Amino acid sequence: MTPEKWTKSIDESTKAFLDAFSGLTAEQLNWKPDPNTWSIGQNIHHLIVINSTYYPTFEALKSGQHKTPFIGKIGFITNFFGNFILKSVQPEYERKTRTLPIWEPSKSDIDANILEQFKQHQEGLKKWISEIQPMLGKGVVISSPANKNIVYKLETALDIITTHEKRHFEQARRILVLQS
Repeated sequence: MTPEKWTKSIDESTKAFLDAFSGLTAEQLNWKPDPNTWSIGQNIHHLIVINSTYYPTFEALKSGQHKTPFIGKIGFITNFFGNFILKSVQPEYERKTRTLPIWEPSKSDIDANILEQFKQHQEGLKKWISEIQPMLGKGVVISSPANKNIVYKLETALDIITTHEKRHFEQARRILVLQS
């Protein structure tokens, strides 16, 4: 199995974020319509934070140290969690979901260079996908970085990551529209 599906999606998301938000000032990137809504910058920072939490798992896969969690050996549970989470991160799924504390974006002002950080992060994410390519298509099951009892296939994790990026692009785009 080749990683092009995911690397292409990452490139598309990177381009979408850069095209839509590159010309914004730090003030515009940090603007929030209300205290309970994330700014454009916070949406971007959240993606960097959440995607990076997968890196230890990717490292374990690459080094051969990954061990399938016991619960991950139960196929219907793996499929249930994977499908449930993937559905919840779809861009068209407009119901707000609260993120876990480990994935919260910075509460303070996001630096104006967040888009450059995001671009570099995306390149690193593509590199990781390339490095774990030998594990793709082999039925590898991983745990969510947030909870070892939430398990899904590696390919589903990559689908979740790339789909989640599209969801947050739409959220950030809605914030931009509100600023206009």
